Amino acid sequence: MFDPDYDLFLDIIAAGSISGAARQRGMSTAAVSKRLVRLEERLSVRLVNRTTRRLALTTAGAELHATLLPVRQSLQAVEDRISGQHAVLMGLLRVTAPTSFGRMHVVPLLSQFIADNPGVSLSVDLSDEFVDLLNGSCDLAIRIGAKIGSGLVGHRLGTSQRVLCAAPSYIEKYGEPAKLSDLRNHRILAASSQLPWQLSGREGTITFSGQSHVNTNSSEVVRELALAGCGIALRSLWDVSDALQQGSLRRVLPEIQGSRDVGIFAVHAPMPVMPARLTSLIEHLTLTLKRNLTSR
Repeated sequence: MFDPDYDLFLDIIAAGSISGAARQRGMSTAAVSKRLVRLEERLSVRLVNRTTRRLALTTAGAELHATLLPVRQSLQAVEDRISGQHAVLMGLLRVTAPTSFGRMHVVPLLSQFIADNPGVSLSVDLSDEFVDLLNGSCDLAIRIGAKIGSGLVGHRLGTSQRVLCAAPSYIEKYGEPAKLSDLRNHRILAASSQLPWQLSGREGTITFSGQSHVNTNSSEVVRELALAGCGIALRSLWDVSDALQQGSLRRVLPEIQGSRDVGIFAVHAPMPVMPARLTSLIEHLTLTLKRNLTSR
């Protein structure tokens, strides 16, 4: 059996605070804090520096966390297998996905997984914020990019094909660019993390270092502004294919598209033995997402 104080220590780090771990466990903050102090006294070392706003692992705390997390994951996976839970999946799965993609393409697929696996509890967080998968706070992340991140395991679900597009009202007002350099005379729309654009054309890979007409950290804001005729955006087909088919957006510079290196991945921390419920969810998303994305 995994040491209960070690288990609580991992939960505190995953929650990001003593109060967060207390809420998840249905305990008082004072009780959790007392248990953490007891563990530190037992080991004769300070594991966590506490401030009013956050926790910071000490060197000893970081070493203990890095050692304990894979051990707990391995023990849980072994228990699942021995107890026969690989046949009837049980336990908690914490999943995060980008806001737009998660709402449009991940959440609609989860109902079937929930129906097929009533013993699995899902916690779903839609956010464009980067989630640290190595601290044990999340089991699986859907990520869109050219790389999955150092030290992580990724399962490619598809390619995020991106195109330059604008509303007909914008093109009527400002004209249509005839070549890439013309974009410098147009209003560009991009979230703060998206520029410079990595593009592919007849000349190979192209980097476009423009400046967004509107400053925003939200990809959904960019989409809505493009639909409203505020500028030219580089958007994924999974996001705008319906708008392109309906004519509310039009492709510009159709010979140029986003870099083909950008993929859609299911990503998780490395672990000696994968829990069956996590393997099953990845298989479900791989099958259904690949089918949905290739049909667009």
